[in-house]
Amino acid sequence: MNTAEIPDDVELIRVAEVLRITGLSRSTLYEKMMANQFPKQVNLGTRSVAWVKSEVQAWARERISAARNC
Repeated sequence: MNTAEIPDDVELIRVAEVLRITGLSRSTLYEKMMANQFPKQVNLGTRSVAWVKSEVQAWARERISAARNC
């Protein structure tokens, strides 16, 4: 994806917010990322990462839809 494809209103969130939205534990979050079952984080610096909020929300909506057989 090039920068022209990234929306102007993209919002990055930190791990605490990801855990709050998903209800996952930190270890489960990283296990799912390693298994390509959760959106990857964005590196912000040498020791700083964040996730794209819309991707995390889409993942959560998919889980809800699957649980409700929609």
